[in-house]
Parts: sequence; structure tokens; C-alpha cells
Amino acid sequence: MCYGKCARCIGHSLVSLAVLCIVANILLYFPNGETRYASEDHLSRFVWYFSGIVGGGLLMFLPAAVFIGLEQEDCCGCCGHDNCGKSCAMLSSVLAALIGLAGSGYCIIVAALGLAEGPRCLDLTGQWNYTFADTNGNYLMDHSSWGNCLQPRNVVQWNVTLFSILLALGGIEFILCLLQVINGVLGGICGFCCSRQQQYDC
Repeated sequence: MCYGKCARCIGHSLVSLAVLCIVANILLYFPNGETRYASEDHLSRFVWYFSGIVGGGLLMFLPAAVFIGLEQEDCCGCCGHDNCGKSCAMLSSVLAALIGLAGSGYCIIVAALGLAEGPRCLDLTGQWNYTFADTNGNYLMDHSSWGNCLQPRNVVQWNVTLFSILLALGGIEFILCLLQVINGVLGGICGFCCSRQQQYDC
């Protein structure tokens, strides 16, 4: 299997994951489909860090585009050697993969912090607070405590579900970008294709 085809597969996967990250992050702004909590600044601060929109989303389109374009790379014969251009392109894809690692890493960190701190909500005292901030994330296993958040309705379930999705998607993106780092290095060193015949067929 060509290293370029592997990179292209990773690129297409990253595009799908990036779109899902953007959607999940946008949904965090509208608990129960209501817009007033965002306009009244009653959302978790980590929602405003745009981890899914920027980190796991828009920033991921750059490496994805680079990976998808690798198989069509046709700058053969540079430096007087066949396939040199393709090997260089594979090595350069490692830089794009590092950008992907940074974006997905940011998404993972923010999502994890959002889960640990919990949502900002109207508690039993009638105040808007981070009700679970001092629980060190233990509230995640104590479902009986979720009723301490009165408004937005079901906000704990909303935040836990969407931040968990962002955490999972960011983790998958991180793994894929890490695989491309390895794939890019091997592709650059060994040549664009596993097959020797394909390697020199420009």
C-alpha cells in the first residue's frame, strides 16, 4: 500500500472528524436548543475556548488538505533523482501533522478541563455558579448530584455528552496525526510507495 494512499485516507478521516468537532462545539452554545444562556453569559468558560471549532475543527483542515494532496504529488526528478520530490513531500507532511497534533491536543485538553470543572448553572441557592468545580470531576460518577443544577435544564448531561464527544474526537485526531508523522517519515525515507516498481514509475 502506498504511503501516499495511507496519508490520503488519514486526510479524509480528519475532514469528517473536524466537521463533527465543529458541530459538537456549536451545540454547546445552545443547551436544550435555547440561545438565551449564551447571550446572558451563563455557559461554561471552556465553551468559549473554541476547542472544537478551532483546535479540532478549522485547524485540522490544513493537515487534512496536505495529506489528501500527497497522492497526486508529481514533482519527480528533483535533485537529479527520480521520486525525490515525492519523498520530500512525504517528509514535509510531517510538519502539517505536527499542526494537527497541536490542534487536536488543544481540543483534548480543553474538553478534559470542561468535563472536570462542570457546567455553569443556576444552583439550589439561586446563584449562577460552577457547582461542581470543587469535586475534582467526581460529579461525573455521582448522577444524583446533577439535580443541583436547576437551569439550564439537563445542562449537566448536555455538557458531559458534548465535551466527552470532543474529547473522543480530539483523541482520534491526535492518533491519526501521530500515525501520519510515522507514515511521513517512512514514506520520505523509503520512497513514496512500498512497491519498488511504483516507487520509480513517475
